[in-house]
Amino acid sequence: MKSNKKFSVVIAGGGSTFTPGIVMMLLDNIDRFPLRKLKLYDNDKQRQDVIGEALHILLKENAPEIEFTYTTDPEEAFTDVDFCMAHIRVGKYEMREKDEKIPLKHGVVGQETCGPGGIAYGMRSIGPMIELIDIMENYSPDCWMLNYSNPAAIVAEACRILRPNSKVLNICDMPVGTLRRMSQIVGLTPKDLEVNYFGLNHFGWWTSVKDKEGNDLMPMLREYISENGYLNQIEVDTQHTDPSWQDTHRKAKDLIALDPNFLPNTYLKYYLYPDYVVEHSNKEYTRANEVMDGREKTVFDAARAIIKSGTSKGSEFHIDSHASFIVDLARAIAYNTNERMLCIVENKGAIENFDPTAMVEVPCLVGSNGAQALVQGSIPQFEKGLMEQQVSVEKLVVQAWIEGSYQKLWQALTLSKTIPSAKVAKEVLDDLIEANKSYWPELV
Repeated sequence: MKSNKKFSVVIAGGGSTFTPGIVMMLLDNIDRFPLRKLKLYDNDKQRQDVIGEALHILLKENAPEIEFTYTTDPEEAFTDVDFCMAHIRVGKYEMREKDEKIPLKHGVVGQETCGPGGIAYGMRSIGPMIELIDIMENYSPDCWMLNYSNPAAIVAEACRILRPNSKVLNICDMPVGTLRRMSQIVGLTPKDLEVNYFGLNHFGWWTSVKDKEGNDLMPMLREYISENGYLNQIEVDTQHTDPSWQDTHRKAKDLIALDPNFLPNTYLKYYLYPDYVVEHSNKEYTRANEVMDGREKTVFDAARAIIKSGTSKGSEFHIDSHASFIVDLARAIAYNTNERMLCIVENKGAIENFDPTAMVEVPCLVGSNGAQALVQGSIPQFEKGLMEQQVSVEKLVVQAWIEGSYQKLWQALTLSKTIPSAKVAKEVLDDLIEANKSYWPELV
């Protein structure tokens, strides 16, 4: 692509609380990734109208040269676009709250992407994600979708099976957030670090962290995390600072105690310490409630304040530093930079002693043809065993959705390390089916 090209981007999930931060981040990087058009697309007009109108004012004041629209019409949204940045939440926070509270009622981990809550969310997300890909390919066949919709592992597996040739790159911001914390611990920036990592989405380990000169930072990080987890004194990570997240960062010290060779993804606490998680969960007030009372209220109040005053000057919208990796990803594809980034891709030997069809999260070189996985070699028995169990859960969920199979979904829940028995798995499943009648395919 020519270096002076300007790009057209649609953000799918335009009414999300994350959308303003992504737009602010795009504006902050306009010299690196110039835009000619920016569109928001959502099927919830009421939510998107508030976010969209506030951003319309902001863009008019700060980047009037960018053509900006927000719409619920797929044709308008996806005609003439180069990149779709997708972060949809099917069922919104109302269903997230059920994903968390229904399992907790049974004494099981209640979490957005892990365990039964993640399975429920995945079952809701597969159909709309495939529909979104089809819309994109219909109106802009050369468009790339950068998908960071959760639960990324299940969505990525569904894309592998149902749309194997589509231009979809599945990514996650969680390793980016943890890498930011690592960089603060060692007094560098995330761009100063080069890492090796292997795993599944929300289920992995760093095997190497070095600076640009090749100095090994693992001993320093291992010592710090063994005492403090990923907690640090510098809080620039605005997304993951609520009390529940602070506990998650702290718990990393127990994860590294179990497996001191590598540095853990924080989400492993849900699989390795599910009893601790349940014991420290409030069944009446979960993470969904924290978000609804916190981020949800803050962002929409800020949007309404902009609309009321007619100006974005002094607004409470902030750049989402997490989202900077999305610009890096788009640039890598647009300019064929072969930047090294963590992506979720089909294994195909990247992890030598693991299922070649598994959707794994590993370092990749990203260019105009997408992501090329870097070989991570063989992995130890402990991690391999955990990953084989979890990838089987994800594959069974997708099979259950495609086949409408109650049996396979029950098997998926039973196989999850977050659930103690097939009996409990069935009880949780039956409650989740009732709650998701409007979203899941009929299971027989």
